[in-house]
Amino acid sequence: MTTAVTRPLCLIYSCLIALTLIPLSARAAESLSAQDKAFVMKAAQGGITEVQLGQLAADKGTSKNVKDFGEQMVTDHGNANMQLKSLAISKGIMIPEKLDSMHQAMVDNLTGLSAAAFDKSYVDAMVAAHTKDHALFEKEASSGQDADIKAFAAKTDEMVKMHLSMIETIQSKLK
Repeated sequence: MTTAVTRPLCLIYSCLIALTLIPLSARAAESLSAQDKAFVMKAAQGGITEVQLGQLAADKGTSKNVKDFGEQMVTDHGNANMQLKSLAISKGIMIPEKLDSMHQAMVDNLTGLSAAAFDKSYVDAMVAAHTKDHALFEKEASSGQDADIKAFAAKTDEMVKMHLSMIETIQSKLK
């Protein structure tokens, strides 16, 4: 049975709990280095892009290799994106849900292509993106400040290197 006195106390306790949680996440974000924050944001944009382009490749690709690689991008980067989002939340970082204009332009450009032109452009874009991502993840894994973010970078870099090797093989077959 709730009395007139316990209701306000429950409300006060709920507010106090909420107020103590907000500063914790804000303090967590403030304690991160600029490099760690920048890495999380760049990794988030790259991951969202990989998933969207992977879906596009699975749908529009003419080569089985391109279609299969696209599907793997959706799966692997989708999982990495979920891990990154969870990590970012724990660090008090709000990551974007949508692409920035640069990444959206890449998606739009590839969306307008068809047949072999799509396959070649997609594969070339994936080689470039995974080469750039490998450098980004490797740098964070070796010189980042936050141990959790460094561990995510190191683990995910292994996946990125595997993807880079796969897409370079596909690229060599398209030529």
